[in-house]
Amino acid sequence: MILHSQIIGEGTPFIILHGFLGSGDNWKTLGNQFAEDGYQVHLVDQRNHGRSFHSEDFSYALMADDLLKYLEHHAISECMLLGHSMGGKTAMQFATEHPERVSKLLVADIGPKAYPQHHQDILKALSSLDFSELKSRGQADKVLSEYIPELGTRQFLLKNLYWKEKGKLGLRVNLPILSEKISEVGRALPSDQVFEKPTLFLKGETSGYIEGMDELLIHKHFPKAILITISKAGHWLHAENPSEFYQNVIKFL
Repeated sequence: MILHSQIIGEGTPFIILHGFLGSGDNWKTLGNQFAEDGYQVHLVDQRNHGRSFHSEDFSYALMADDLLKYLEHHAISECMLLGHSMGGKTAMQFATEHPERVSKLLVADIGPKAYPQHHQDILKALSSLDFSELKSRGQADKVLSEYIPELGTRQFLLKNLYWKEKGKLGLRVNLPILSEKISEVGRALPSDQVFEKPTLFLKGETSGYIEGMDELLIHKHFPKAILITISKAGHWLHAENPSEFYQNVIKFL
């Protein structure tokens, strides 16, 4: 099965991979900007997310393989590759396994190290949605607000809601499997994997995902890596400071 994507523009293929519980839709505004700069932008939905297929299997090795099949399907021999958070982990895995397929790698606010599980509240909140009762996004937001006070996080999660049929809402993400396999999301890049081409790590100024001590590990896996901090931004750096994010990405590309 081939991953679902939105393809915008023409030119050098530029693949963008979203984070956990997200989809390619999260990147539409920036995707349009990159397309205007002469890139063929692929906003890809990873397995168990967005409009892509659901599977009981979920790991970075599989998601890297999904991406290889996607590139082969679209006859893309080499691309620029950007991944945010979980998508950054997939991008790192793919680039180290298939370096001939990636000319430049960009990783947004995630490192190659292992991360402890920290999505339990979000998964619990989504699991509490009763779709036999829900009749609107507003109702869903009210339920989520009991678990998640931050409006921005709720709005991001609510993008997973869609009308399955008239009057019946559903979730695009494969919640049972993502909940069951949550330990996979924080998994470290295998210790022997290296990518020796130009790599850019972008981190949010107020995010704790990439710390000073992580730079040694980053350079072990990615010897040509440069690290840039996006000001006034946390983990959602591309949404919180899109202009600075965009400028740094274009400069690197």
